Amino acid sequence: MNAQPYLSQLFSLDGRVALVTGGSSGIGRAIAGALARAGAGVVVVARREDQLIATIDELTSEGCRAGWVSGDLGSRDGVRAAAEAAAAVFGEPDILVNSAGVNLRPPMDELGEDVWDTTMTVNLEAPFLLGQRFGPGMAERGFGRIIHVTSQQAHRAFVRSGAYGVSKGALESLARSQAEAWSPYGVTCNTLVPGFVMTPLNARLSSDPEKVAALAERTMVGRNGLAEDFAGAAVWLAGRSSAYVTGQSIYVDGGFSVH
Repeated sequence: MNAQPYLSQLFSLDGRVALVTGGSSGIGRAIAGALARAGAGVVVVARREDQLIATIDELTSEGCRAGWVSGDLGSRDGVRAAAEAAAAVFGEPDILVNSAGVNLRPPMDELGEDVWDTTMTVNLEAPFLLGQRFGPGMAERGFGRIIHVTSQQAHRAFVRSGAYGVSKGALESLARSQAEAWSPYGVTCNTLVPGFVMTPLNARLSSDPEKVAALAERTMVGRNGLAEDFAGAAVWLAGRSSAYVTGQSIYVDGGFSVH
């Protein structure tokens, strides 16, 4: 038996369009690459043009359909402008992945309103605004996938959760609200919950070998996460095979959360 047609029916993203914020580095880049290699036309939104160009060049050299938009998700106007520019590349997206984030975590008694506002704008308000822009269209077309990347700090406080943990907890609640609104029309909304992953966003912790080792010991598999660990879960949540999964927090953490 040739398993390929069956696997394609379950997991192929041929003909779909995906928008991935924060898709030029870390987990976002791994997800963008996975969706593109599964057949989707992928538009990556991030700030740094050099990283965007490198990401898209890698994908197009493999024959993938990929484009980029340099955008600032730190303001409402910036989010709206990035959304319209992204939709102009391959058309309205069927898949929205919110992976962009800021990780500013001073001690709680030093947490100022500036850090709070920046964190909430990028980590929570941008996903909300992008959902408002694209979710209704997905529902009207009868298919959509919204995937948020959150954090262990959405569920437990450690290593200075601060405003970051609050923003990620709220983002998981946003996913449930979006799921309630749009799942009857074929739009699922879920979150991927990483453990500790060695990415630029976690540079502060990554530079401390003792803390890195201690976090690895908290997993069941005995290592910290890598960006590529999210590829399969993202393709699954983005495609037809996950149609009955919505409003969920999917842990991709090597057992960190249950150990």
